[in-house]
Amino acid sequence: MRRIAIWRHGRTSWNAEHRFQGQSDIELDDEGHRQARRAAAMLASMSPSRIVSSDLKRTRQTAAPLAELTGLPVDSDERLRETYAGKWEGMTRDEIKAQYGEALERWPVDPFMQTGMTGETRLEVALRTAAAIDEAVHTVPPGGLLVVVTHGGAARAAMGQLMGLPPEHWASLGVLTNCAWSVLLENGPPGPPWRLQEYNAGSLPEPIPVDGVWPADDR
Repeated sequence: MRRIAIWRHGRTSWNAEHRFQGQSDIELDDEGHRQARRAAAMLASMSPSRIVSSDLKRTRQTAAPLAELTGLPVDSDERLRETYAGKWEGMTRDEIKAQYGEALERWPVDPFMQTGMTGETRLEVALRTAAAIDEAVHTVPPGGLLVVVTHGGAARAAMGQLMGLPPEHWASLGVLTNCAWSVLLENGPPGPPWRLQEYNAGSLPEPIPVDGVWPADDR
């Protein structure tokens, strides 16, 4: 079974200020670089087969320590970018709430609403990110791990689409922490092709039963 680790980028100054980044090309701050180095050391121990990343600076900078540790190249794909947020890009949450309060309340649960009034819908983001991930994972050998370095909103939309969740339920996946990752496990029929193994992780998992069967070294 293949696995996908969907990894959110490290912190930026706009994250610290609670600004909606969207596709604005913001770099990691010092804390974000520290987070990326720490997370990379753990993800490297999972023996990834391939790394793909959004082409924005904050994701490429997050991917760099993992590439250095594993010797793998980082393949960029602009389809893994964050949601284009229209008029909301660069605004703080308080500013958005003050000017667009009703729209902000509706946005998390309406996958067909344009983000920031003139931006992308969650469904549009889900379709492009899931397509990029699906293409990349099929270049990974059976049993391999694809690491996808992307953004919080893009990651949630992609996971919802890959797991076959109804779009109106994607908001039930919680907000991803900077530099945390989630793991999808390839699923056999019947059912959707991917299932959630870990969510918003920041440490390596403890061995657990898989469908009621313990891994061989834990029997």
